[in-house]
Amino acid sequence: MLDLNDIMIFARVIEAGSFTAAARLLGMPKTTVSRRIATLERELGVRLLQRTTRSLNLTDAGRLYYEESSQALRTIEGANLRLAEARAEPAGTIRISAPVGFGGPFLQEAIFDFLSTYPKTRVELRLTDDRLNLVENGIDLAFRTGILEDSTLIARKLGSTHRILCASPEYIARCGTPDHPADLTRHDCVIAGQSAHTPWLLEGPHGRETVSVSGRFAANEMQAVMAAAIAGYGIAQLPYRVGQTCIKDGRLCRVLDGYATPVGGLYVVYPSSRHLPPLVKSFIELAASRLDAGTDGNDEFVIVSP
Repeated sequence: MLDLNDIMIFARVIEAGSFTAAARLLGMPKTTVSRRIATLERELGVRLLQRTTRSLNLTDAGRLYYEESSQALRTIEGANLRLAEARAEPAGTIRISAPVGFGGPFLQEAIFDFLSTYPKTRVELRLTDDRLNLVENGIDLAFRTGILEDSTLIARKLGSTHRILCASPEYIARCGTPDHPADLTRHDCVIAGQSAHTPWLLEGPHGRETVSVSGRFAANEMQAVMAAAIAGYGIAQLPYRVGQTCIKDGRLCRVLDGYATPVGGLYVVYPSSRHLPPLVKSFIELAASRLDAGTDGNDEFVIVSP
């Protein structure tokens, strides 16, 4: 007879990405996790996972079983949590992940308001430009932008953002300004991201244009990109509000004023395997309300991350 606990362990292995990570989250030996999965496969009469020393992959049967069984698990977990939520005040620790440059006024004020409103809560903020596995790292929610490739996450769109092109007055005096995106190929560009060979996609008067860029400096952390641009090492794409702030104080100038990156979404994401605890739901609602109060619908919210 199938054991519901074995199904839950199977789901945690998939969500954590490995037997080791799942064992750590579940507080049990890795050998026990492996044995319980083997028992589940034997009861079902199918192989759910293909295991090697270096990888863990779902079989077709395993993918189907996870999709169906995880929904049932979420229903059960949700029913249990909703019984407790009915009279519960948000309490406990909420672990939040956000890009390094995102730990500015909006997020800080949202966290401080949250702590003030709910005195029984604690917040652990992890600032990183890496897209962490939320389950494996024990993260309750994360702020992200762009295309969300992880299908095991639930996302709520909170706003939008775009980037503008900026360079220092010193760089412009030395190298001049481009008149068209194609001119960027003859300029040094400060690259934000893991790869220095990723082309830039810009929107302007003639629609979208793609241009290959290069430069002497690349970084996957936006504060470093901004610092390199201010230091005169090239033209950089900066989040709208960050760029505007630097333009107003004279550290940077706008380049190709009629062009910007396509508008992207700002999302808060959390693991789909979890029914939202009261404190996580309360923080998301607070963050959403602050965005509604702080923008007029045309304003672009800043995300300082590659």
